[in-house]
Amino acid sequence: MITLTVCNHKGGTGKTTTAIHLAAALGLSGRRVLVIDLDPQGFLTRVMGVPEPPEEDSVLALFNPSISLREVRRHSVGGFDLLPSSTAMTRVMRQLNRPTDVLWTKEALEQSGLDYDVVIFDTAAAITVYSLNALVASQHVLVPVTPEYQPVLGAEQTAQTVQLVRKKLNPTLFPPLFLFTQVDARKRAHLLYRRYLRRRYGDRVLETVIRTSASLARSFEDGSTVFTREPHARGARDYANATDELMRRIQQDREAGAAQIAWNAPAPPLQEMRP
Repeated sequence: MITLTVCNHKGGTGKTTTAIHLAAALGLSGRRVLVIDLDPQGFLTRVMGVPEPPEEDSVLALFNPSISLREVRRHSVGGFDLLPSSTAMTRVMRQLNRPTDVLWTKEALEQSGLDYDVVIFDTAAAITVYSLNALVASQHVLVPVTPEYQPVLGAEQTAQTVQLVRKKLNPTLFPPLFLFTQVDARKRAHLLYRRYLRRRYGDRVLETVIRTSASLARSFEDGSTVFTREPHARGARDYANATDELMRRIQQDREAGAAQIAWNAPAPPLQEMRP
């Protein structure tokens, strides 16, 4: 089973859109996919049209040792299964203050016996006990990043967090991969930031980019994905290509082993590029 966290400490980078469309593309390829919405804001859950669930049928079941994940209702949406967020997550988060509370999700998945090919975690644009749970439970990380100053800075900070989690909590975690989103080829700044991140992280940056696309925004109007609403649109093609490349890269990483992959390369300070 492949476990993947989609995260960036900066919001507005297409993180949830990416999590949804990766899951949908993988589902279309015949893979069994579970998406776990670990963002207390629950945007992914809402845009997929899932109503507020009881706590025991939400992601909070991961943090309740009396509930088996196998028994929790999972919603089938967009070609994948979804374990939805809960509005009670903020309240529960205040109670998750022990060092071992970052292990709940990993242990719940290991004990569940669930038969999925891929599990994708959507997380908040912040370091919380929930996002740490996702990273501890994951083998792989994808950082969606818009080619602009603050999102690129957020991507660098996210990479530092991933490296720290690997060192302290999860030695099986691979260095993150990066996916550029909302790319406008007409903007010179977008090209410069793409070049910068590639100098910094080399081939950890996917070749595929997600271009600006009205079709992606429209797909959320009825709780569907671009693959069902406009399957031939630019957004559908880009996410299909990104998913294919991501799975190839994950396979290459697994064959090489996490210890053999460099985390970054020297690059000019990002501040020097700020407009």
